[in-house]
Amino acid sequence: MADLPPMLTQEQAVEIRVLAKRGAGVREIARQTGLSRNTVRRYLGDEHAGRYRPRELRATKLAPHHGYLLERIEAARPRWIPATVLLRELRERGYDGGVSQLEVFLAPHKRAEPEPLVRFETAPGKQMQADFTVIRRGREPLLALVATLGYSRASFVRFTAGEDTATLCACLEEALAFFGGVPE
Repeated sequence: MADLPPMLTQEQAVEIRVLAKRGAGVREIARQTGLSRNTVRRYLGDEHAGRYRPRELRATKLAPHHGYLLERIEAARPRWIPATVLLRELRERGYDGGVSQLEVFLAPHKRAEPEPLVRFETAPGKQMQADFTVIRRGREPLLALVATLGYSRASFVRFTAGEDTATLCACLEEALAFFGGVPE
């Protein structure tokens, strides 16, 4: 492999570009930075100069078995086959590598199926839900009663100092007055 010129630090590459934008020529930039004129030209001519390229993927012991693994993963969906089970199957097929390569390969293919969102729907005026919540903890906690109508999701919030029954009743009365009525 041919000797590649050493890469500059990111600060050096930025300094070259900043000096060029200020109007300095290649010779002046080379003098100020202590670099060769060819290096300065290379970094000015190629915006990707000095940046590492992604590595090429190397073949692994697992590579010949990728197709089989993908088939097994898709056949098992929405369930998941543990890596230890797949490792046992691969060993029967001639794989002599370890479980870590297998786990690295499986990780991007393992996706959790999202739980279906079931929205609780109610008719207008049917219900209101209310509960206390802690907004801020610590020495001086900030408490609030939040009341939400089931149909419109309209909310009422009242900040309180406590969660006692008297406070609950007073806040609920304010919420019902705010909403203009009592739900069924």
